[in-house]
Amino acid sequence: MAYYYSSTIFITLFIIQGSIFFTLIYLLIYSVKSIRNVPELLPITNLQNFSFPTISIILPARNEEKHIEKCLDSLLKQEYDNYEIVVINDSSSDNTGQIIKRYSITHNKITYVNSQPKPEGWTGKNWACYQGYLQSKGDLFLFTDADTIYAPSVVSLAVTYLLSEKLDTLTAIPKTLAYDFWTKSTLPLLWIFSVARFSALKANNPKTKVGYFFGSFFIITRKAYEMVGTHKSVRQEIVEDAELGRKVKEKGFRLRVVHGEKYIKAVWARDSFSLWHGLRRIMIPLYKKDKTKAIMMVIAMFVLILFPIIMLPLSIINTIEGKMETKSVIILFLAIMSILLIVINNVLQLRYTVLQNLSYILGFPLSCPFILVAFLSSIICSNKKNIVKWRDRKYSIRV
Repeated sequence: MAYYYSSTIFITLFIIQGSIFFTLIYLLIYSVKSIRNVPELLPITNLQNFSFPTISIILPARNEEKHIEKCLDSLLKQEYDNYEIVVINDSSSDNTGQIIKRYSITHNKITYVNSQPKPEGWTGKNWACYQGYLQSKGDLFLFTDADTIYAPSVVSLAVTYLLSEKLDTLTAIPKTLAYDFWTKSTLPLLWIFSVARFSALKANNPKTKVGYFFGSFFIITRKAYEMVGTHKSVRQEIVEDAELGRKVKEKGFRLRVVHGEKYIKAVWARDSFSLWHGLRRIMIPLYKKDKTKAIMMVIAMFVLILFPIIMLPLSIINTIEGKMETKSVIILFLAIMSILLIVINNVLQLRYTVLQNLSYILGFPLSCPFILVAFLSSIICSNKKNIVKWRDRKYSIRV
């Protein structure tokens, strides 16, 4: 039986659906602007006056026996001459340490560091990065991850770009590698919601306080790194790349985010289990620092994505049984247009950012509840010990 909207219910639904519609238009426009206006990592031709400094590539690795060889092979093929690779075995329990040691024996550019057990108050990766810094000789540091693969020209392109633009730090957006359904269908939604607040356009604007790094690839001068306090200043952070980038921006250093998808491939989550803990890794620190912002993020995702999906079948039934009553038709139209905008936003992210098959657009009605459940459980369980498992370690989040 159809439900005929009263004036109050109609106005309420009209305002909600209208707000969703225009918010999704805003997100679409901002996504297009970010894709088009964020600079690409491209060759710089006017290099006569540059002297190329030594760059230390600092590579922490924990239980990465499946990825470390491909990563090191790609780094050893770099066209940039003046570099060293400092690889830190971060207390691995697999063959990672042996692989690194073997490479260090056969390649003089590689320095093997066997990290000591992390002190109290440090996360594992931050401690490993700090150990790598202590063993590095470069004027520039490139921090990266062991599950990342690089084109031979990427270090040359990045260093020349940093020098030509007189930057203190440069981070590149990688092509995100994903291997399972949940990760491939979830990443576009995460990008849609991150673009408005953490757009590279904002990070590249010196007037904003927005700053972050992509952990798979960021270059920073020794001076800037030491002045923000090295990884020691973010030693307790589980999302250390974002926090270190924020500190760099707050200190007034010149930061630039560029498109590097043509040159860098990186894994964000390896399966649904690591995706689940990756989402917790995002939400719990945010909730600890700003409960209101975290809760509003969850509400926004529900309203913008799930609400139109819920309203669509209800509106269809109401419109058919109500014999095309004007109020029902309007609500149905807004629900359809909102879902269409969600689809377009997802297609845009899959095509230009996440770089996955467009068929994964069909997964968003499932991936949104997956994200919401992960975020809500993170909020509910935020005070528990060892709530996040990341790289075979368990962490309790403190602020």
